[in-house]
Amino acid sequence: MSTVIEQAVQARIIASAPPSRTVPALLRYESDDPFAVRVVFPPTASLDGDEVEWTFARELLARGLLRSAGGGDVRVWPCGPHRTVLEFHALEGVAMVQIDTPELRAFLAHTYAQVPAGAEAGHLDVDSDLAALLA
Repeated sequence: MSTVIEQAVQARIIASAPPSRTVPALLRYESDDPFAVRVVFPPTASLDGDEVEWTFARELLARGLLRSAGGGDVRVWPCGPHRTVLEFHALEGVAMVQIDTPELRAFLAHTYAQVPAGAEAGHLDVDSDLAALLA
């Protein structure tokens, strides 16, 4: 059975022209997808009015709290002692948001309490996933 951890946060959208604005976001972790975390933004945060969800490695988020991490579609880095920047690259462009670092640390602590680092493989259901692929 999958355990879901969700935490509401405020994300400050960093815009090229002022003013920047704050939008609600949802951090999400599911124990049956133990290597991944998700950040969900509401329709009001997107250009096309649709909810936006980004999925990326939990380890990337953890590393990005300490130093610049990532090199693909998602990059994460500390911005001073209290904020962390998440940068998302898509065909439509680049979005950057700041989230309070203590909130990200608390979220990660909850995920590690559920699935410790290094124990992720034990939470995968490879047989079911393989059966779904072959069906």
